[in-house]
Amino acid sequence: MTTSHRAPARRPQVVLFDLFETCLQLEGLRPRIEALGRPGHELELFFARLLHQGMAMTLAGEAPPFAVVAADMLRRTCGRDLTDEQVASVIDGFRELPVHPDVAPALRRLAEAGVTAYGFTHGSAEVAGAALTAGGVRDLLADVVSCAELKMFKPPPRVYHWTCERVATAPARTALVAVHSWDVHGAVSAGLVGGFCERLEGRIPDAVARPHVTGPALDDVVEGLLALPEEPTP
Repeated sequence: MTTSHRAPARRPQVVLFDLFETCLQLEGLRPRIEALGRPGHELELFFARLLHQGMAMTLAGEAPPFAVVAADMLRRTCGRDLTDEQVASVIDGFRELPVHPDVAPALRRLAEAGVTAYGFTHGSAEVAGAALTAGGVRDLLADVVSCAELKMFKPPPRVYHWTCERVATAPARTALVAVHSWDVHGAVSAGLVGGFCERLEGRIPDAVARPHVTGPALDDVVEGLLALPEEPTP
């Protein structure tokens, strides 16, 4: 675990966890894509296009629901002639994504420390909640919050500020934990405490805002957040 301050940071009162790939394994979709007769490596391209399209439409003013964008990008990636049933066979898999093994220890550690945790997504809160319930960790989260209510994808500042209002904490006392450096960048830029888990990307890219805490697994990141001072350092 490494602690690196972009700006003085305090121990968070609330921790927001990104869900897709941070907590829920997208690997669960690969067999569904292969069942369409497509190569499994199209999973990564599909999800990258999904994020790109959602973010672009957010920049343009308003994003459709996550599932609508996902269906469009699945057809772009795996075949424009996919039937509605074939598309649903993949998109429905978001409800059954397995949970990464470092999620439960991280959430339990926060609970022991008296720090509230929330799931935070631009997908459906109900769908993500179903996967978290099946994985046995939903009861370790106070709630699952989705910025789909704003018709936006992360990472504009408004998304993070709105979420802080929803969970009733100031940005400076709220942490965002993710395996996506762009998500941590958005949170830090919006004044939140950033926790970057290296499990997916490895080192933090040079072009993004420095997170306050980094670690190889979620529980390492949580330990780093809990080690931050109660009062900001000068």
